[in-house]
Amino acid sequence: MKKQEKTNSNTKASISRRKFIRNTALTAGLISIVPRHVLGRGFTAPNDKINLGYIGLGKQGGILANKFLSNTQAQIVAGTDVWIPKQEWFKGLVEGYYAEKRNVSGYKGVTTYLNYEELLQQKGLDAVVISTPDHWHAKQTVDSMKLGKDVYCEKPMTNTIKDGRDMVNALQKYDSVLQVGSMQRSWAKFKKAHEIVSSGKLGEIKKVLVNVGDPYRSYDLPAEPTPEGIDWNLWCGPAPLLTYHHTIAPKVVKSYPDWREFKEIGGGRLADWGTHMFDIAQWCLGMDNTGPVSFIPPKDPNAVRGLQMFYENGVELVHEDFGRSWAVRFIGSEGTLDVSRSFIETTPKNILMPNGGDPKGLFNDQGNHYQNWLDAIKSRKQPICDVETGHRSASICHIANIAYELNRPLQWNPYKEKFIGDSEANKMRKRKKRKY
Repeated sequence: MKKQEKTNSNTKASISRRKFIRNTALTAGLISIVPRHVLGRGFTAPNDKINLGYIGLGKQGGILANKFLSNTQAQIVAGTDVWIPKQEWFKGLVEGYYAEKRNVSGYKGVTTYLNYEELLQQKGLDAVVISTPDHWHAKQTVDSMKLGKDVYCEKPMTNTIKDGRDMVNALQKYDSVLQVGSMQRSWAKFKKAHEIVSSGKLGEIKKVLVNVGDPYRSYDLPAEPTPEGIDWNLWCGPAPLLTYHHTIAPKVVKSYPDWREFKEIGGGRLADWGTHMFDIAQWCLGMDNTGPVSFIPPKDPNAVRGLQMFYENGVELVHEDFGRSWAVRFIGSEGTLDVSRSFIETTPKNILMPNGGDPKGLFNDQGNHYQNWLDAIKSRKQPICDVETGHRSASICHIANIAYELNRPLQWNPYKEKFIGDSEANKMRKRKKRKY
């Protein structure tokens, strides 16, 4: 009974403190600069700002900064990268935008760090945006959750199956909100595809074709001198200490770097784009919390397409180039649907356009995947692409890579997340983490 009384007392004190701060701020006309951390997690005042820190300040970090800079519900206050020049570039980008475009009252600028662990200790930080290479995602996400941060994590969510399950478990333990950067779920084209497939307008789905890039390969680039301005040991982090090559970690990023190609730090283009397109297949088929149970690689050991996957219900999922760039094709008993970022089409046409007409120019809205995350932070509900969803979509890509590498059929138990009768494949569900 005493313990219950103490809990109630603490709760009342906390509520009173929040009311005092909010009322004082209102009286002083300062509510626009009261940060969320002062008011408590889950506080939903309309003018409450969410303080964001960025982990990874390269090309994707810059793209994601632009997604939040104009949003008055959030402000970017910190950034971390192992490249000193990227820290300076990011700081100039954010502070320059706020100075020119937004009058952010009380804003103190962007504090930059070499090590993300220092960023997580910054006072007043509410949430982080993670856009580092894949091998860092799990550790940085779990560490962020432990310290009470909400997370926007780029896709692929992880670099191994075990990392994904660790992230799911961490979210459940620390009650964080995590959005995975599979933003196609917010796009009108893919929402329409989901509506058509899930409503049965194609009839019974027999087969789904997914065209994305090649499987991973082991790191094989020639060694180059490590340039000044980068902590290369910290870039590699929990991955093996690779030799430096400018194509995987360029000082100036004009296009996406090639670290995505390699097993040690990425998942090949299969995972890079697969976590977009296999994700759409999973979503439309209603398989977000599971996955295929059988994986059959092509007979040619050098093939980079042709992997067949089968769900428990018999639906076949194939990694196949069907001639329409990175896209998904749903084949049903009553028709087909092709969808990509640039088109959505059905055969017959009246499945998509029952009243006739040309779909060109329609379904182009991309929604706001980023606002969806901010809304979820305030409501404490999970966003459109939550951690379990991200884990399952990434797992398909990891298993596909393993099947191509081992070049033999694999049986997968999606409930226990284990391969059946294959100890070698089971060992590949995780990787040893390097101490750095």
